[in-house]
Amino acid sequence: MPRIAGKSGAAAGESSFVPELSRRNLIATALILFVFAHLAFVVGLTKPQKFVFDEVHYVPAARQMLAPMMSQPTLNPMHPPLAKEIIALSIRIFGDNAFGWRYPSTLSGALAIVGVYLCGLALFSAQGPALAAALIAFFNQMIFVQSRIAMLDIFSLAFLLLGIAAFIHGFRQVRPTRWFAAAGVAFGLAAACKWSGLFPLGVAIVMIGMVRLLQRWGTRFADAGADDWYRPDRWPDLRWYHFAGCFALLPAVVYFASFVPLYGLSLADIAAAQRRIFADNVTSAFSGHVYSSAWPSWPFLARPVWYLFDKTSEDDVAAIVFLGNPLVLWPALLAVAVCLRDFIVARRADAFLILAFYFGLYLAWAVLPRVVGFIYYYMPAATVASLALVYALRRGKNPRWLLWAFVALAACGFVVMLPISAACIGTSMRAFSRLMLLRSWI
Repeated sequence: MPRIAGKSGAAAGESSFVPELSRRNLIATALILFVFAHLAFVVGLTKPQKFVFDEVHYVPAARQMLAPMMSQPTLNPMHPPLAKEIIALSIRIFGDNAFGWRYPSTLSGALAIVGVYLCGLALFSAQGPALAAALIAFFNQMIFVQSRIAMLDIFSLAFLLLGIAAFIHGFRQVRPTRWFAAAGVAFGLAAACKWSGLFPLGVAIVMIGMVRLLQRWGTRFADAGADDWYRPDRWPDLRWYHFAGCFALLPAVVYFASFVPLYGLSLADIAAAQRRIFADNVTSAFSGHVYSSAWPSWPFLARPVWYLFDKTSEDDVAAIVFLGNPLVLWPALLAVAVCLRDFIVARRADAFLILAFYFGLYLAWAVLPRVVGFIYYYMPAATVASLALVYALRRGKNPRWLLWAFVALAACGFVVMLPISAACIGTSMRAFSRLMLLRSWI
């Protein structure tokens, strides 16, 4: 890359998440969000009492972990064990019932909402936009549905969002090591739930690699500014061993520690488990699933996954659909385009960070050898899209009320979709038909 002549951007100093807020207020807001989300997720959690969708795989695997001696063969060997271990712990505490299976998901979902809030604080350094991002993510419907079912994705999402929040904050510091270390631990926990938790770790490594490569080339922007995503003086004290410790050693230790309860310290057994996970994730055994969809269709909500559709009477149904709120995710595509424009034209660091994690979490599925895909794989990227929406809606001279008007619009869409989001509410066949805007949704 040729050297671009001109002055470099001024070095950024250490900054807090939100300078005008006390730590006590920040913690109080996070706790309120957690309690609000948790209470919303737990209402009607036990309906239905039977297994829903992939609970048929994960709950038996959790039960197996509770046996005095692990029976063989190992159930659900295609995913790492941490999320299933958490479900098993809940079953031990609350019993082998629908509440025991699903309750950890409600806690993880509430933690994911807090994670979005912390990402917003790290990006926007203001309480209002961070809170708006968390509410948009809540009203998007995806986290709501996934927080009420015993699947693995919500556990991975909670950890990866906390990791992204720590990374974004560290990215903007002169001395980022402790924040990068926290991010590495969180990404390791996300990967210990599901291998897709490795995606944000890969994004972080690529981003730091880009900055270091440009620094090695001596690149300077001719009209450098404090908001640039790249500066030649960024992280002057960050050494290669800091990088290796934060993004290789810590994630690996955390990830492999999750296998110790199952295999002890047997390196051979733990290595064999990794080979099984890899083999099962590239298999074509599940190709042609009725609810499968290709990755290019996910942002457009072309094909949902119906977790439950039970007729409760001649005219009524109990339904759970994983789809996403069209009033959130369709406008989010425009917001991502706004971020892309500002990254290219203005080199804004906040736009760069949003784009990196949105596309990194989404397009990773385009290059993987996995044959079958589902729209719930898009949930992490869709959640990051709430940050893009806040960025676009508060950009330039947009009035402050515009962001909150959008939050209200998202809430309306969420309420309209509740009858097909929570089985405890139910809906009529007529209302169900009105909600099916696209033929492909049925």
